[in-house]
Amino acid sequence: YEENRCSMTYMYEYPEYLKIKLPKKTARRYPAYELYLYGEGSYAEENKNLLLTGIPVLFLPGNAGSYKQVRSLGSIALRKAEDVDFKYHFNFFSVNFNEELVALYGGSLQRQTKFVHECIKVILKLYKGREFAPSSVAIVGHSMGGLVARALLTLKNFKPELINLLITQATPHVAPVMPLDKYLTDFYTAVNNHWILKAQDLRNLTTLSVAGGFRDYQVRSGLAFLPRLSQHDSALSVVSSAVPRAWASTDHLSIVWCKELILATIRAFFDLIDENTRQITEDPKKRMSVLNHHFVRHPAKMYEENPEAFTHLTGAFNWITVKASKWTYSVYNDSDGKYFSFPLASHRKSYSHVYCENSMLDTSSWIYGCMNTNSSMCLEAADLSWRAELLPTTKVVMLKLLDYPSLSHIVIQVPPAVGNKYTLGCEFFKEDSRTVQLPVTHLFSFGFSSSKILLNSTGLLYNVQLQHFNQIYQAFKIYIDSHCQSLKERKPSVYRLHIPWSYEDSITVAKVPSLAEISAKLHIAQPHSDSSLPELNIYSSPDCQYEVILKTSLLQVLGQIIRFHAGAFPVYIVSNILLTYGGQLSTLRSTGQCSDFSLQLVRTAKPYKVEPLISIVVFLQGFNWFREIWESLSLPEVDAAVLSSQDAWFPLVSLILFLFGTGIAYWSGVFFSTSLRLFSSLWLTLIRPPELQKDKLITPSRLCGMISLALVSWTTCGAFAVLIIYLQYFMGSYKPVHIFVTSVFHFQDSGHSKETSQNSSTPTVKAQSSVGSIPEATESPSNSKTSAEAANSLKMHVTVLNLFTWIVLLNLPSFIYWLKNLRYNVRLDPDPCRSTAIILVCILEILMNSSTSEVKSSKLLKIAAKVPLPLSVAMLAFGRMHLYRVPHFVTFSLLLHVLCCFV
Repeated sequence: YEENRCSMTYMYEYPEYLKIKLPKKTARRYPAYELYLYGEGSYAEENKNLLLTGIPVLFLPGNAGSYKQVRSLGSIALRKAEDVDFKYHFNFFSVNFNEELVALYGGSLQRQTKFVHECIKVILKLYKGREFAPSSVAIVGHSMGGLVARALLTLKNFKPELINLLITQATPHVAPVMPLDKYLTDFYTAVNNHWILKAQDLRNLTTLSVAGGFRDYQVRSGLAFLPRLSQHDSALSVVSSAVPRAWASTDHLSIVWCKELILATIRAFFDLIDENTRQITEDPKKRMSVLNHHFVRHPAKMYEENPEAFTHLTGAFNWITVKASKWTYSVYNDSDGKYFSFPLASHRKSYSHVYCENSMLDTSSWIYGCMNTNSSMCLEAADLSWRAELLPTTKVVMLKLLDYPSLSHIVIQVPPAVGNKYTLGCEFFKEDSRTVQLPVTHLFSFGFSSSKILLNSTGLLYNVQLQHFNQIYQAFKIYIDSHCQSLKERKPSVYRLHIPWSYEDSITVAKVPSLAEISAKLHIAQPHSDSSLPELNIYSSPDCQYEVILKTSLLQVLGQIIRFHAGAFPVYIVSNILLTYGGQLSTLRSTGQCSDFSLQLVRTAKPYKVEPLISIVVFLQGFNWFREIWESLSLPEVDAAVLSSQDAWFPLVSLILFLFGTGIAYWSGVFFSTSLRLFSSLWLTLIRPPELQKDKLITPSRLCGMISLALVSWTTCGAFAVLIIYLQYFMGSYKPVHIFVTSVFHFQDSGHSKETSQNSSTPTVKAQSSVGSIPEATESPSNSKTSAEAANSLKMHVTVLNLFTWIVLLNLPSFIYWLKNLRYNVRLDPDPCRSTAIILVCILEILMNSSTSEVKSSKLLKIAAKVPLPLSVAMLAFGRMHLYRVPHFVTFSLLLHVLCCFV
């Protein structure tokens, strides 16, 4: 629900993209890819001869991303370079990946990775012979571009020293959002395994991952956190809502142009420059220090690599000693500077901490520590401003007195303020007196109960610890109601939700008095080794009262379930349809009639048929003996067990998703049934259908059709052949529609329900069309039997069509990818569904001409009716995180149906 708080970045001159000529061999091998150099105005003109002298940065776009997305980084870096008179500047390069759908089709990820390697070599060659020639390139990768950048290190001939800094924006590092093919999941496995196993070899590479927060609906922020085991001291993962001076969540696209984030990135780039080499520093510790300064904790000071330990307090300022435990001071047009000195000796016994705040948001030092034991004045002091933290309306510092035993005084500097108005405040307190605990409400309270706490504020800071708030499925609304004694103007209050185990804080600024609403939910669950508590930090006004009310938000709990598990929806939908399909076959075997899809779905699709077995297996996998047996059978790991290990799973999730799947399956069945009825009614108004003729399942013409589509699948794209046979099944002049038309012809306006039609031996049927009327005809018993058979066949075809639609949808990304790259290559290589497509073509070609009469008498019908249940269980067990397995389960079930037509 958070509004977009990002500002747009604008170009001051017209952006230009200079295409870099690649070696012929590279251009021939990667005809769809290109490399560009970004420029504006006179800077672009100067660089047309490619005599570059700056620092190279390579931008990699993500899924369906454009190389032109580099313009926000390039333009702000250019303005920053102008501010320093081009003493340092950056050359921003960008790769054109032809806007490929790499988040949905993984077949080109390896190709993109190799092309980026070639681009890096080309870029570094452009600087050969220059005075400060770079030996490495910094990379900024958006979305899947960040993953491609990480994959560079898996290439056999890649030298790790070619990149020293990698910044990723909303990149799903942990796992693919939609694992639609094996190439995608294998690519992720290879990259993450390499980064975990080779972590020691990657210490010279500094990596920053920035996630978009809750506004990013495409890539949840938990996926953007780098694997925990990799590079503890040279990798950093943050959420944009926690980035100082940005404090805003971004959607998946705005993260590349969000001005506040881009400014933080460019400031970090300029602070990373080594004055001696005029390139990005080779010191990994300095790189991490700069990134922490700009992306984690900003002290409201310009970055300094080695700040001076002591500072001389100069100036003709008045020294004022403050002995009170709480102090506030307002400055307005003050022409005289002052030093306020706080002796610590009298406070050490009574208090544990000192907290100070300053609403003047400049970058100068303002708080110091003195070590004079006899005087309240000191000429030399330790600069404590580096311990401060910048917040939206103030800068604050909190010191634990025991950590500074040598300090005798705290000194606050108040320089002359002509035309400026700001406030300062300090207070000494015991930590226990400002820390309160608030237990969160239970998940099943559904927002009817609440936890409350009243803070009668006499201080400037309160910490509300949220007990038992550690799982991703928890979501709360926190209301902070502030009341003040007087109506005087006050600075806004700042509320920060601090998550100690990851950098995913969120900050809210509210006027006082007011009622503020905060959403509390997690991007990643609390690690088992971490016992810290999330905190709500309230930076308050000293004479105001704050009431904190916490309630469970059912809507946001469902939102969290969808955020973490929406990718598994197709599995649950297809599982429901498959259970219904098995139920229809079972009914056909026992009664000779095929039940309606909607009725059978309600009767058959029950979560208790599939979930308990999976839960038992997940439980047993906690035992070593069972795990050993499981591995000896070469069975893949159950997806629910993997999700549980990532703390992204709890038992009710599967039930909720199953119910969602049941609802979607029900309405999809209604949609297909209605569509076929409308289509056939339209057919009936235009053409009087001929009498159905019994036909062979395989004829020479159909065999030719199978071979033709198999060749299409093998020589072009499997998904293309699947789409053709699907459209042929739905729209063609074959028996599925033909059966339905005949069924309507026999049953329309009969005044009888389907059950009556099936039990009646000689009904009278009338059929009329808009272009003419068909005379009454009295059916013979054989006609009645044919009509009932047609209705049964139609119901079965609706279910098959429903199942096959999801196969088409899951294979559609590879078809779109193939279509976009058709001018470069007629054959999709690699093709994730080529072999499956050939099997499906044969199956559908036979099924579209089949009827239930052939299936009823089959010896295999009993097996075919029972197989969908174990297939549904297997699909939920192994398909949640591997969607590409779903078509295989459906194909096997349909294959048994085909065999029933012959055996």
